[in-house]
Amino acid sequence: MKKVVIGMSGGVDSSVAAILLQKEGYEVIGLFMRNWDSSINNDYLGNPNLNNNICPQEDDYNDAKAVCEKLNISLHRIDFVKEYWNYVFTYFLDELKKGRTPNPDIMCNKYIKFDLFIKEAKKLGADFIATGHYARLVDGKLLRGIDSNKDQTYFLSQLSKEQLENVLFPVGNLVKSEVRDIALKYDLITAKKKDSTGICFIGERNFKEFLKNYLPAKPGDVVDIDTKKIVGKHEGLMYYTIGQRKGLNIGGNSDKMFVVGKDLNTNTLYVAFGEDNNYLKSDSCVVSNMNFISNERPTNCTAKFRYRGKDIDVNLEYLENGDLMVRYNNVKAVTPGQACVLYLGEECLGGGIIKEVRKNDNKLWYLL
Repeated sequence: MKKVVIGMSGGVDSSVAAILLQKEGYEVIGLFMRNWDSSINNDYLGNPNLNNNICPQEDDYNDAKAVCEKLNISLHRIDFVKEYWNYVFTYFLDELKKGRTPNPDIMCNKYIKFDLFIKEAKKLGADFIATGHYARLVDGKLLRGIDSNKDQTYFLSQLSKEQLENVLFPVGNLVKSEVRDIALKYDLITAKKKDSTGICFIGERNFKEFLKNYLPAKPGDVVDIDTKKIVGKHEGLMYYTIGQRKGLNIGGNSDKMFVVGKDLNTNTLYVAFGEDNNYLKSDSCVVSNMNFISNERPTNCTAKFRYRGKDIDVNLEYLENGDLMVRYNNVKAVTPGQACVLYLGEECLGGGIIKEVRKNDNKLWYLL
């Protein structure tokens, strides 16, 4: 009997993935990763949004344990707090210092879930590892999950072919409603559990308050990029992302003002009126840290610039330094620090990090 070590997150997706693996005849072992020390800057206590004043990570572990007990699966727990800090959280802070908008989940998959986790799974005798990601692997190709609303290949775009060897994605062929139905059928504690959203180590906490523990806030001017007039004060450039509308607190027509750029040198946040303003639109970007999972190197394909973004038709130019010039037609809010993930139909080719955003071949001066 082949042995599968599955990452049990305490959520419904990994819970159902474990059931599906058992039904296929695998010996299933659960492994829960503790990636964050929730006692640091712990403001969970007394938070009415959280159950029983227990931090979410411990809640998740208790749920994973309950599921494994119900399914008669052994559950191991491993501590990757130090490694997560070094490889993911430090990257997150460094990117914010540069005024960029990082995606720590992508780095967590690259360095923790599909690296350290795999090494730990092998110690447990794993023939395969599995997770609850909505993705598929067919003939060595990483394909989108069947559920287009839940597809998570965007977050797997920095993985290597080697990291995806002997990996199983049991829920990749299901839509979310089917996953919920299976969990209800087995009467799992996670069946109706809300999906986690946002950045995992911040959870229910206020983003700005959390960051103040690590990065000093530097208030500065909010400037209307058209009139060059100061229209308000920002709390720190790191708290804002391109295309953001809510939370600007600049009065007047603030509900129709959008963040269009940042200037680190002057500590200025630029805004513009209307979601159709030209400052939000670009026609190319330079992508660094390119990682190709596929052997394909097309000149035309589609790209996602954000997880929930639409597929955009793009033309690719492979630069000598390993970067990629990605050209497209008037796309809004392409943001430095975010991932650009490439697709050829259903196949995820890989991805990289947006380094520069351009229009008419010129780097946009108000974008970092």
